[in-house]
Amino acid sequence: MPEAYIVEAVRTAGGRRGGRLAGWHPVDLAAKVLDALVERSGVPADAIDDVIMGCVSQGGEQAGQVGRNAVLASKLPESTPAVTIDRQCGSSQQAMQFAAQAVMSGTQDVVIAAGVESMTRVPMGSTFKLFYDAGLGKNKSPGLEEKYPGIVFNQFAGAEMIAKKHGFSREVLDEFSLGSHRKAVAATQAGKFRDEIVAIEIETPEGKEVHNADEGIRYDASPEGMAGVKLLAEGGALTAASASQICDGASAVLIVSAEALKKYNLKPMARIVNLTVTAGDPVVMLEEPLFATDKALKKAGLSIDDIDLYEVNEAFASVPMAWLKHTGAKPERLNVNGGAIALGHPLGASGTKLMATLVHELRRRGGRYGLQTMCEGGGVANVTIIENCDWQTA
Repeated sequence: MPEAYIVEAVRTAGGRRGGRLAGWHPVDLAAKVLDALVERSGVPADAIDDVIMGCVSQGGEQAGQVGRNAVLASKLPESTPAVTIDRQCGSSQQAMQFAAQAVMSGTQDVVIAAGVESMTRVPMGSTFKLFYDAGLGKNKSPGLEEKYPGIVFNQFAGAEMIAKKHGFSREVLDEFSLGSHRKAVAATQAGKFRDEIVAIEIETPEGKEVHNADEGIRYDASPEGMAGVKLLAEGGALTAASASQICDGASAVLIVSAEALKKYNLKPMARIVNLTVTAGDPVVMLEEPLFATDKALKKAGLSIDDIDLYEVNEAFASVPMAWLKHTGAKPERLNVNGGAIALGHPLGASGTKLMATLVHELRRRGGRYGLQTMCEGGGVANVTIIENCDWQTA
């Protein structure tokens, strides 16, 4: 089977809700990362076979095929196709897997996988809340209600179920979350995100500035501050401080074939080793990355100890903590530059955002294998395993 390679991976720095990226239309934000990806990779713009864009809240400014609109707002030719997909929080990771599958099938040679989410301008849940509030439809279909009577599918409840199942107290969840901020602070101060971030010009009351640092990191995070945040649910263990931050952002990854590497004289960053997606319990919902990782490692013929770095999305602290416990993975290899609790979780953009961080850090450290996984609404999970193309010489 033909191989698929990552040639470049970029992201914007995260913007807090109502923060530094609030003035950017999501179409234009996505266009910026598409342009940066093509420019940095050196691939001819007219060589792009397709753009696959992840986006969760496809309403308002993100409606009307945001992927295609981003292409039209970018420097890519008008002839470049695009499609927008929704696999909830894994949307752009699935975009990446679809792109790799297209290349590995031999049907396409150069595909961009990307994602965008302006959670300021298109708030989470707004795409259906408008209709429900107006009495135009129901949250659960009759068929779903018959199969899952009286059950509300809720990721917050699922995260609490995971914490309870695995015995995680509020204190250990807070400790993990504090570590996310401290790792993000250290990575930012060391300039570790410099190669992956696309600088965005913004307007502020003081004039034009460049947004090139993740806005959500709390440099003053402390155990006392964490302890002072109220619980999300009475009798629960999670708080807003141990959950991912609402975030605006965009990201993109360029995936090509071996033939394209030669044709355009491109240097590969990583080789795609495994693409896995699984589904399980839609009620607990966010626990599926544990079992998807088992399947991915088995299919790849690898053990968890073979993996040098892991990016496990910090939707809630209980998810990566349960993943660590289940897999026996080494904590020091997990989300080494911080995760969504500190850096933000721009929903549809998070998949390729995490890959941008993973592939750059894996190469910086000279590691061989990296693994990324994402919990997703409905009890679905993606796992992507990559191999650093320079690991033998690093």
